[in-house]
Amino acid sequence: MATSAQNSDDIKKLWGMIKDIRFTMMTTIDDDGTLRSRPMVAQQSEFDGDLWFFTGADTHKVDEVNQHHEVNLSYADPDDQNYVSISGTAQLVRDRQKIEELWSEPLATWFPKGKDDPNIALLRVHVTKAEYWDSPSSAMVHAYGYVKAKLTGEPPHPGDNKKINM
Repeated sequence: MATSAQNSDDIKKLWGMIKDIRFTMMTTIDDDGTLRSRPMVAQQSEFDGDLWFFTGADTHKVDEVNQHHEVNLSYADPDDQNYVSISGTAQLVRDRQKIEELWSEPLATWFPKGKDDPNIALLRVHVTKAEYWDSPSSAMVHAYGYVKAKLTGEPPHPGDNKKINM
């Protein structure tokens, strides 16, 4: 069982890996069981185990989340060789105070009526599990891994991979 300190370190590591990745692909389950993904942007400056996304309350993804709460968020930063997969449960939230707290002017592109739009809502994703792959991105490290693999016949293990239970 993970200790509170381990969990805190895991949350910090996870947030450090995803906070600067602008877009995530949010995957939901459609009525017929197929998986559907779309780009989303988390709207927060801190992470405590929940991720927040603005949405229209009348969207298809909200219907999907209301039927099947489980979602997946995929983050990729190929330049830094950081990859994260997050599993969680999503819930529609219509909390005006939270909308006010998370609102930023660029959101007006998607919500031209502003934060007082009656259709505006939030999707809160409570993270239950995550897995990350954190590899060095330098060409020298990759070249070394290639040479080592050729000489030993075994693939390199140049970075960290960890599963996190929240």
